[in-house]
Amino acid sequence: MQESQQWVYPAGSAAQGPWQISLGAADSVPVAGWAHTGLKVAELGPGSTVSLPAESEERLVIPLSGSFTVTADGTEYALRGRNSVFDGPADVLYSGTDTALAVSSREGGRVAVALAPASSSYPLRIVKVEETPVELRGAGICSRQVHNFGTPAALEADRFIVCEVLTPAGNWSSYPPHKHDEEKDGETRLEEIYYFETRISPQAPAGQAADPVGYARVYASDGRPIDVTAEVRTGDVVLVPYGWHGPAMAAPGYDLYYLNVMAGPGPVRSWLISDDPQHGWIRGSWEGQAVDPRLPFGS
Repeated sequence: MQESQQWVYPAGSAAQGPWQISLGAADSVPVAGWAHTGLKVAELGPGSTVSLPAESEERLVIPLSGSFTVTADGTEYALRGRNSVFDGPADVLYSGTDTALAVSSREGGRVAVALAPASSSYPLRIVKVEETPVELRGAGICSRQVHNFGTPAALEADRFIVCEVLTPAGNWSSYPPHKHDEEKDGETRLEEIYYFETRISPQAPAGQAADPVGYARVYASDGRPIDVTAEVRTGDVVLVPYGWHGPAMAAPGYDLYYLNVMAGPGPVRSWLISDDPQHGWIRGSWEGQAVDPRLPFGS
C-alpha cells in the first residue's frame, strides 16, 4: 500500500461483520501506526441490532440517521435521532469502559460508535440535543458549524474528544491547517479520525442528479512522511496520525459533514493545536466578516 493510501478508507473498505466501518476497536483489524482512537459505523435495517462486548475502551454512541435504543449492561436508553447529519444534533450516549452494548432501531438507520482505549471509567451519560453546545466557527467562506457533545467542556471522559462539523457548500473548514502531534507547551498529541458524509445542497434544483463530493488534505509537519489529498463521499474515512491537516473542502453545490474522533497518550485531555505558520494569519482575516447565513443547519 502506498504511504498516502494507508490513511484513506473509501466506503466499504474498512467493513467487518455487521459494521460498514470498523477501525481501531479492540476487535478491528489492526492499522499499523494507529493506537489511540477507533470508530465503528453500522447501517441497521428495521428491528435489527448490533452488539459490542465489554472492553477496556470508552465509547460514544452517535445516531447519524434515525433513532436508536442502546442497551448497556441490561438497561435500555432511548436516543432521539435525526433524519440526517445535516438536521442538527442528536442525543448521544457515553458508556464508560468495560460495558457491553447493544444498539437497535425500530425504524432502521445509521449509527456511529466513537471509541478509545481507556484505563479510567466515567459514569454512563446521555448528552441530550438540548445540552449539546453548537458553535458557529470562522466567518465568510471559512464558516462552519460544530457540535461539541464529546469535548472536555461538555462530557467527562478519560481519553477521547469527539465532535462533528458541518460545512456549507463551497466553504472550507479545518482551516487554517493545523496539527496536534506533539506534547509541548500549547499543543497536545492526538490521533484524529475524519468520517465523512456529503449531500447535494438544498439550493440545487429539485430532482437534480448529482455526485456529492468533498476533499480532505493532510501533509507533513516534520520528517515523518504523509501526503494525502483525498476525494471524499458519504462513508469515507481519513485517518490523521500526525502532520498538518486541513482544509476539509465542501465542493460548490455539496454540503460536507465530518465526525471527528481524537485521542492520544498525553497526560491531559485537551485539544491544543499549532497552526501552520504559513497560513495561521488567516484566522485574523475573519474579524469583521459575517458568519455564512446558511448556518446553522437544522435550525
